[in-house]
Amino acid sequence: MGRVSGKVAFITGAARGQGRSHAVRLAEEGADIIAVDLCGDVPEMPYPGGSLADLEETVRLVEATGRRIVARKADVRSLDELRAAVDEGVAELGRLDVVVANAGVLTAIGPFDTMSEAAFADLVDINLTGVWRTVTVAMPHLRASGPGGSIILTSSSAGIRASRNTAHYVASKFGVVGLMRAMALELGPEMIRVNSVHPTQVDTPMIQNEFMYRRARPDLAEPGRDDLAEASLSRMAMPIPWVDPVEIAHAVVFLASEESRYVTGLAMTVDGGISIA
Repeated sequence: MGRVSGKVAFITGAARGQGRSHAVRLAEEGADIIAVDLCGDVPEMPYPGGSLADLEETVRLVEATGRRIVARKADVRSLDELRAAVDEGVAELGRLDVVVANAGVLTAIGPFDTMSEAAFADLVDINLTGVWRTVTVAMPHLRASGPGGSIILTSSSAGIRASRNTAHYVASKFGVVGLMRAMALELGPEMIRVNSVHPTQVDTPMIQNEFMYRRARPDLAEPGRDDLAEASLSRMAMPIPWVDPVEIAHAVVFLASEESRYVTGLAMTVDGGISIA
């Protein structure tokens, strides 16, 4: 315990799933949290987005650890909303040491040349440009709290290995790796490290929904969670269908802590070997 004691972490997409898990694990290890989430749906996203109630539950879970949290509704497609949220959080919590650019979505999938412009553009605006916005608004506070700091960008196994019918998602997640490496080079002289995490499928609403069940098992009339698990097993090197959000959060804690003080430019996989299978 206490691996990030005294630090403050800014986390996007924190209402549920990976973002909530990152907030709770960092709080368990001593960090205070600035949490933001869209708390709404995105057009052509085939599953419901997080809600204000979800974000309130993240607040409850973080506070149960004894740490402080400032949580706000904010869209990573808006520099102004992000800036206002992080400014307010730092004003209350006093500093900023860690950025976890986690917010991401999956919009309608299919062959790249049949996707709608909205499905492609909205996804890239959230998953890639939203990462740039998140880090950009955080930089003045990271520098003021320095020297040093840690920036962690959520990519995917799809940022290492391409797949069919998800060209927009693959492009955004490969883009996160390029952004991470460019930022790592630029910020290295300031001892600010920048790394990315690359999960396989994570047990969150992004994969646990009727659309994904039917995509995985179109041969079944009413496929469900177990059917998705069976289909997923064939893609993995390890005998697992997906990972729990906390497995990604463990990696985030390591990258946020001083244990990784000389680790930068790393694309860290937590993927059960799917990227090599």
